[in-house]
Amino acid sequence: MHPILRDDVYRIAGEALRNAFRHAQARRIELEIRYEKRQLRVRIRDDGRGIDEQALTDEGDTGHWGLRGMHERAKLVGGSLEVCSKLDSGTEIELIIPASTAYASSSTRKATTLKS
Repeated sequence: MHPILRDDVYRIAGEALRNAFRHAQARRIELEIRYEKRQLRVRIRDDGRGIDEQALTDEGDTGHWGLRGMHERAKLVGGSLEVCSKLDSGTEIELIIPASTAYASSSTRKATTLKS
């Protein structure tokens, strides 16, 4: 993975995990990372309180940057972020980044560095 992309994936996953611990009162949290041929997929699930539907449509509550920041960061790295949640039914967050963006060969990395 590109080092900068790796850091962004880490931050998105970290925010999802923090939300599950701080707000969801989850008893169980699952983290799945898949390095697939066509995409990198990171999925975080919890069995917590869930997220209010209004907060999901607004990509986060006013004054709270967690969900909004996660969506923005996913877009910046060329990926997509999907958040599925219902009150009292937990939350699932899935980050998908195309392989062409997520994975770097040494020649691709050199070319990208030269363009920056």
